[in-house]
Amino acid sequence: MRENATEVTAAGIARLAGVGRAAVSNWRRRHPDFPKPVGGTDTSPSFALAEIEEWLRTQGKLGELGEVPLRERVWQHLAGHPAGPVTALLHAGCALLLVRDRHPDWLRVSAVSDERMAELLPDALAQVVTPRFGAPAAAAPGHGGPRRAAVAVPDAERLLPSVPLLRGVAELASEVGARQTYEFLIGRHIDANPRQYTLTPAGPADLMAALAEPALAGPAPTVLDPACGTGALLRAVAPRPGQRLYGQDGAPELAALTALRLALHSDATVRAAAADTLRADAFGEARADAVLCHPPFNDRNWGHDELAYDPRWEYGFPARTESELAWVQHALARLRDGGTAVLLMPPAAASRRSGRRVRADLLRRGALRAVIALPAGAAPPYNIPLHVWVLKRPVPDGQASPELLLVETAGLAAADGRDRQAWRPVQDAVLDVWRRFDRHGTVEEQPGLARCVPVLELLDDEVDLAPARRLPPPATDGGAEELTAVRERLGDAVRRTAELMPPPAQAGDATRGPVTTVGELARAGALSLRTATGSGGGAPGVTRVLTEHDVLAGTEPSGSVDPSADRADSVVTRPGDVVIPLSGATTTARVVDEATAGAALGRGLTLLRPDPAALDPWFLAGFLRGTANNRQASSYASTAARLDVRRIRLPRLPLDGQRAYGERFRALAAFEDALRLAGRLGEQLVRGLHDGLTDGTLPPE
Repeated sequence: MRENATEVTAAGIARLAGVGRAAVSNWRRRHPDFPKPVGGTDTSPSFALAEIEEWLRTQGKLGELGEVPLRERVWQHLAGHPAGPVTALLHAGCALLLVRDRHPDWLRVSAVSDERMAELLPDALAQVVTPRFGAPAAAAPGHGGPRRAAVAVPDAERLLPSVPLLRGVAELASEVGARQTYEFLIGRHIDANPRQYTLTPAGPADLMAALAEPALAGPAPTVLDPACGTGALLRAVAPRPGQRLYGQDGAPELAALTALRLALHSDATVRAAAADTLRADAFGEARADAVLCHPPFNDRNWGHDELAYDPRWEYGFPARTESELAWVQHALARLRDGGTAVLLMPPAAASRRSGRRVRADLLRRGALRAVIALPAGAAPPYNIPLHVWVLKRPVPDGQASPELLLVETAGLAAADGRDRQAWRPVQDAVLDVWRRFDRHGTVEEQPGLARCVPVLELLDDEVDLAPARRLPPPATDGGAEELTAVRERLGDAVRRTAELMPPPAQAGDATRGPVTTVGELARAGALSLRTATGSGGGAPGVTRVLTEHDVLAGTEPSGSVDPSADRADSVVTRPGDVVIPLSGATTTARVVDEATAGAALGRGLTLLRPDPAALDPWFLAGFLRGTANNRQASSYASTAARLDVRRIRLPRLPLDGQRAYGERFRALAAFEDALRLAGRLGEQLVRGLHDGLTDGTLPPE
């Protein structure tokens, strides 16, 4: 085995072979020729990827084609890279630029041995990397650190371990495209290491970019993200001719990943720098049309002592505990006159006493235009309803706005910012209000959603800008008329539930004869099993995703397809399929109907597709839900249960016998749906009556 070869863990082997971790452990015990560990620890060993691939191929454990799926092979090369996955991502991004922009050069350097390819690559990469990102610059005076290009060309020695990865990356790019390949790799890396990064989900990123849209209407707009992270905000900006995208991050690897990601995403001019933005601003001379920023929260080491006399503090010197207000003023300092800044902020920044003087001056001078409260679950930390601040750099001799727009979206939905479809009502409501306010300087009050508050009303001892404290309560679920309509629907639902109630159970012994398992039926061809491997990549034309929550709640597909997700192994539902979640203390199975069909299968779900000539889907779904089946087919970790679908048992019956059970199970499912609807309407009515009685919109009589 070559030194510094790529290694793979047991979890990676399971992914390569499309099996569970338990199967890999079983192979290690039963097969004396299973490759020996080459690294890791006793409890988490790692193996040479090349040896594992050869063993799986020899043992016939790679499916019908006898080969590791290309995307899995590429991912394992990246995840097990000797220098770490981030270094591998940087090398892959540089190579993808070469593949996309200078294909003849790639053919020339890749048609040789690995060692020779590593020698030729640096010169070839320099021809695409340096013109795009610039050469390393001189040190920044007074800050003691280099202002250097975020993307540097690796030398031959560092590239050598990456050559197998780069060959695989180029092959994958030829199938799905360079941008899609890089998004797949970055997305999977972030999913595997979520705690290492400050993430801005797609929903809030799209909203923030759209709020800044009017400032980008001119030719060749410039957008800056001074805390760019993995580049989610800059990537959300709609491409325009001549566009310039600037990003800076204190972590060199993040600045480089952002630069490569943006360069593969559009033809914009991309400049990225690696330095502490507040202490060593790499774009001090730039004036952006828009600044988008998701700054670090609650950072007490932001440079309070060193930066006391910095000219950026036009609106007051931020307290040590107000790092977010330092980022707000940095964003304003980097804007052209009239430019727009949009920042994601913690809710405490709107009301902490230590920041009231800075907030007051932002209001007096008309720099702060809107504070928008997002629903909890929009972005990490998901249990807190974060705020979005919209600011504009005042125009000299311009008149300050006399009002501040406050928007509260908590009443719209408990929207998950990672799901674009679920997020759509929030984005549409916010943009509708903001665009009217931006155009006319005011909007009509919408109880519970939006209000224009006079600045003079806010300039008290607290300068509290939290929208929920300034907005009148919403009408109680649409008022008395809406509550009456809900009550009528509830009555209909209760009557329907009573009609569908099963007849009294009768004692008896239903002899069913021999039993079989789902695994045996799959081997016999009576059904096929498919498991979702991604988080929302659908086949062409598929726009919806059936999520685990949809199956548990009995609702229609609520997820939306991520355009950048990998689509190679997408699973699309058909009428008659049976879908079951893999985790949980109880088993739920759902038969796909016309309303659920045509959606991509979401993460954490398994799909069983029965042969209609051999299996009735309702018979199958009913026995999947049996409590005894759940107990004998579940395995338990320290905190969660996992279902092995193949172990679930059901009676071996002719099709007519199956249909008799199936009709009874179908009737139970209809009764369950009616109960769910009645429960939801009952909760809505009770909540509406409570709110109406407590806020005075309903009398007690």
